[in-house]
Amino acid sequence: MVNFHALRLPAPALPRALELRIDVELAPGDIERELGALHDRIGQPGDCLHAMPALPAGAPGLRLRYREADGEYYVYVEDVMQRRLAGYTVFNRLIEVGRRADPWVRAPHTKFAPAYQRRGLARALYRWALDGGLCLLSGARQSAGANALWQALAADYPMGYVDLRHKTLTWLGQAVDAPVREGLHTRMLLLGRGWTLDAFMARTGMY
Repeated sequence: MVNFHALRLPAPALPRALELRIDVELAPGDIERELGALHDRIGQPGDCLHAMPALPAGAPGLRLRYREADGEYYVYVEDVMQRRLAGYTVFNRLIEVGRRADPWVRAPHTKFAPAYQRRGLARALYRWALDGGLCLLSGARQSAGANALWQALAADYPMGYVDLRHKTLTWLGQAVDAPVREGLHTRMLLLGRGWTLDAFMARTGMY
């Protein structure tokens, strides 16, 4: 069981920008509309989002709401003063990985309104998951901000590249050349707290 109560948002931090497949950019208006619709659901009695537990975020004016559904973790950051949703992160299961890896690997997907970006909020949510022992696998595509966040986290958590196909993970190393990095089967892997590469390979069947 993930310990949501251990989640606290830190002081703002700016990640450094590096590389991967950078071609996912969402229009700010689309993000705002989605967050507005989610916030409406949080306030709607009878909706599955309405009864979510809430926690203080450790940052002024912000509150965390969370839920777990079918092994996936949803964490929402609510701006109490502005009465709006700042953003959220979902730690999704991956149908692409095999059963041995499924309990330990999640793919995070994050959206924050422009006013709340570059404040270290997404980084705090990722660190909470990693410190809780989850290992994170990137998607096939990333935004520039998401890629920069992964590179920043690599300073504190072991990171490398894997090939994912046919429900099998294959270790590619801590660095790969540009053609491999650009391949759609190439993903970044961040190991959670307490994991070693050997332990992860043994537990998940990664080659």
